Amino acid sequence: MGVTRALHVLAFALCAAVATARAAGPECRATSGERMLPLVELYTSEGCSSCPPADRWLSRALAAGNDAGPAALAFHVDYWDRLGWPDRFARAEWSARQQAIARDARTDVVYTPQVLLQGRDFAAWRGAEAFRALAQAASIPARADIAIDARPEGAGVAVVATASVRDAAQRRGARLVVAYVDSGHVTEVRRGENAGVTLVHDHVVRALVAGDAADASGALRLEATLERPADAGRDPRLVAFVERGATRDVLQALTLPLERCGRRGAAG
Repeated sequence: MGVTRALHVLAFALCAAVATARAAGPECRATSGERMLPLVELYTSEGCSSCPPADRWLSRALAAGNDAGPAALAFHVDYWDRLGWPDRFARAEWSARQQAIARDARTDVVYTPQVLLQGRDFAAWRGAEAFRALAQAASIPARADIAIDARPEGAGVAVVATASVRDAAQRRGARLVVAYVDSGHVTEVRRGENAGVTLVHDHVVRALVAGDAADASGALRLEATLERPADAGRDPRLVAFVERGATRDVLQALTLPLERCGRRGAAG
């Protein structure tokens, strides 16, 4: 299968996956579909000279504003900050998440850029196999159902997310996570390994909340208010996903584009 055909297969599979994951007017609601919506995580830093190609891949392959694409999260880690250029999007929490994922995979190695697909290391992002893997992930039945409702709340966005895990064998340790992301950020790096380089960032994680583990019935619920960032980018959206404990296996994901919800539901 050539790259062009792989792209067509991916687009078809993803369209099927998100057919019901649409915002329904100003009430700001989305529900997941019957097929899996793949989740891609990138761990990156503005201070890392090998990261810009991964940043560009995430922007190109998972175009911001494209609702027929995988769910994408760009986590900017902070352990590069001490080497000359503090990344304005970096958070210690994102570094801790990456380190926890490494421990769960029984390794002490963390690195940038690291790409995960469905909670697992995805070194194939660099080649044509990436599109085949994304299409394959989007072709399987969902293993959880997710719904998100959002509304403005002061300076933030109030979120109520619910989910249910279909298979009883997969309920133990499952939890619901919601992220606020935005795109279109431009940084002119002046120091460090990327000095003189202009970087563009999409799908940047600005806030992340996780709920409690699923109960015996597989039900999950999360209520939170996510603050809107002062340096907001374009295409603000919520990304919700269900992951299973130490396996980090992703059972389903869902995106809610906030700009499509109208003034009452928008976050920017």
